[in-house]
Amino acid sequence: MKRLMAALAVMTLAASAAVSVGVTAASASQTTPTIKLTDPKAIINDGAFNIVATASVAGTVEFKAGGVDISGCSAVATIAAGSSFVATCSWTPVASALQPDASAPAAAGETTLDATLTPTDTTDYTTAQATEILEVVGAPVQGSQGPIALYVDTIVASGSPDIAIGAGCEIQNEFYVGQTIVFRVYGNDYGLGGAVLTAQNVSSATVTIAGYSGSPLTLSYGNHGGVSFWTAPLKTGTGFYNTLGVISYKVTFNTIAVPAVTKVVTAYKNVVKVVKGVRKVVRVSYKKTIVVTPAVPGETGTFTSSFATPSVLTLNAAPAA
Repeated sequence: MKRLMAALAVMTLAASAAVSVGVTAASASQTTPTIKLTDPKAIINDGAFNIVATASVAGTVEFKAGGVDISGCSAVATIAAGSSFVATCSWTPVASALQPDASAPAAAGETTLDATLTPTDTTDYTTAQATEILEVVGAPVQGSQGPIALYVDTIVASGSPDIAIGAGCEIQNEFYVGQTIVFRVYGNDYGLGGAVLTAQNVSSATVTIAGYSGSPLTLSYGNHGGVSFWTAPLKTGTGFYNTLGVISYKVTFNTIAVPAVTKVVTAYKNVVKVVKGVRKVVRVSYKKTIVVTPAVPGETGTFTSSFATPSVLTLNAAPAA
């Protein structure tokens, strides 16, 4: 009996050792590959950008933005490139990373990009995680995020008194009393697929000057040397705008609502009819109206001057002769 127990004990210890050795050997045989993201840089919220991951072994790469899978990039196969393997994801920075409404352009702001590699050879290699990249998605300069984006600047009107600064049509923010300030505006309507704002889709466009009874100024759309945009002049001096210092203003655009495009089509349905006492299912045709293009509501877009001190619009006293 003692010999039997001893033999069992030796067998148990041998089995335990075998299991222990087996686990250690399997763990040691797996290598963690490398994967690195290339910073795409200069990301804006209007178009697709390529995110590139470079790995040391073949496999598939899962790309994420803001911790959320990027559509179409959950399992991108790598392609051999010399001694490395590359996977590319085409990313349009919209809802998944920055805001909940997928129909709207993404707002500017920070988001992270990351990638996970699953090797083709899972026996010899483990999965690997790339170091995250922090991206700041840019918005249109001086524009609202949607549905209307506006660009605004000011120029001295051609023919204004040339008082120390400013020949005609130069962009500037410092003006002297007696000069005419011209507001220039152009922009796009995201609700209309990024359509340029013109007299055809804008119902009103104004510039409101804080504390000035002569405002709002009406912006007009016209051709200026071969390019078309919106302008409104602000005359300064006696009888016009004559308050020295910072000029606070607000630009407002209202777009025209676009009705839905509809079409009448022929459709079919089954109805039950009784013919000579017999119930029959008969296919009949009828007309119905379908929406080809959804309606686009009229929208309001605004721009408020909020520049840093050196760039604010300012009216100065005329220099001494």
